[in-house]
Amino acid sequence: MNNPITTYRNDFEAIYKIITLHRDRVVQQINGDTVMMVWEVGGFVSGKLKTSTWGSGVVRQLAEYIHTQDPTVRGWSYRTIYKMVQFYETYSSHAFIELIGHVKPQQIVPFEMAQIPNRQIVTIQSAQIQTNPIVPIQLAQIPTILFSTGWSNHQLIMNYCKTDEQRLFYMLYAGRERLEYKELDRAIKTNTMSAILGSRDVQSQMLQAQYPQAPLLFKDRISLDMLGLPVSYKETKLRKSIVDHMKDFILELGKDFLFIDEEHRLAVGGKTFKVDLLFYHRLLQCMVAIELKTTEFQPKDLGQLEFYLEALDQEERRSNENPSIGILLCKEANMEVVRFALNRSMSPTMVAQYKEQLQVGGVIQRSLVEFCKLIGEKK
Repeated sequence: MNNPITTYRNDFEAIYKIITLHRDRVVQQINGDTVMMVWEVGGFVSGKLKTSTWGSGVVRQLAEYIHTQDPTVRGWSYRTIYKMVQFYETYSSHAFIELIGHVKPQQIVPFEMAQIPNRQIVTIQSAQIQTNPIVPIQLAQIPTILFSTGWSNHQLIMNYCKTDEQRLFYMLYAGRERLEYKELDRAIKTNTMSAILGSRDVQSQMLQAQYPQAPLLFKDRISLDMLGLPVSYKETKLRKSIVDHMKDFILELGKDFLFIDEEHRLAVGGKTFKVDLLFYHRLLQCMVAIELKTTEFQPKDLGQLEFYLEALDQEERRSNENPSIGILLCKEANMEVVRFALNRSMSPTMVAQYKEQLQVGGVIQRSLVEFCKLIGEKK
C-alpha cells in the first residue's frame, strides 16, 4: 500500500507553501505596523520635547496615562517611549539619510514590505504624513529600510551599535536572515559585521565564481565560545565538542546548514580518508566539508581539503547537487600566506579562523556599499 505522504507529497508541499507565505506576510504586516507606530509616537514626543512644550516628567506621565487606559498593554514604560524618541531622531537624522542614499539599500527591502503604501525612502526633506491626520505635527517620512526587521530587533541594534553603519548593517542582516531577537543578539556580540565584510578576502576565486552569494553566506571568523574549550586540546576534542554543541555551532555558521556526519569516510584507491565535519547547504544545494586545524594554517592543508572535495564530487554528489565547498577552520592564519595559497586554488574553498572567546570589535575589510550591492543582486 502506498504511503499517502509519498503519493501526495507535491500537493502537500504546495499547500504548505501557501500557508507559510501568508503567515510570513501576516508577521511582516504586524512588524511593519509596529515600526510605523513607533516612528509616529517617537516623532510626536520628540517634537514636544524639542520645542519645550513638554518637560521630561511629562513622558513619565504619558506612560502612566497609557497604563490607566489599558492595564493589559505592555511595553509602554517611559524608558521605552524615550527609546522610540531615539529611534525617530536617529533614523530621521541628516547623517543616516545621507548614508542610506549613498549605499542605496532600498532595493533590498522585502517585497511585501515595499508594497505597503506611503513607505518610501526619502532625502533630507521632511514631509507631513498624510495617512494619519490624528498626528498634528510634521514628521520626517520614514525610510523604507526600517521595515527590514521588527521593533524588538531595532531596540537591540540601538542598544549595542554605536555607528550608523553598524545599525544599517544589522537591520539589513536581520531582515535577510530573518533573525529572531536571540539570534541577532548573538550576531552582534560575535561581531558578524566584521566577519561577513571580511570574508571575501579568504575565499578562492572559484568559490566566488561558482557561488556569487558566498560573501554573504560564509564568515571569515567563527566564535566557538559555546564549547568551553580547555587551554590545551587536540583536533579530536575540538570536533567532539562541536558535535556535542551542534545546534549552537550551526546557528553560528548560518541557518541553511544541515549536519550530515562527523569523520565522514571517503574510500579512494583502496584507502579510507575522513572528513572532520560534513554538512549540506540548503540554499546552495551542495555539500560543505569542514576540516578542523588547531594550529596555524599551512598551504598543505588546502591540498588535503581539495582532495576531499574531489572525492565527494566524484563518489557522492548527486545529479541535482552543485559542486562541494570546502572550509578550513583554523585557530590561526597568516593572511598573506592564505592569499598566496588561495590564488592557485581551483576548487571552491575558503579559510576561516575560529575564536574560543567572543571577540567584540574588529577591522571591517570590505565596504558597506558592496555588502548592500551583493544583497540587492543575490537575494
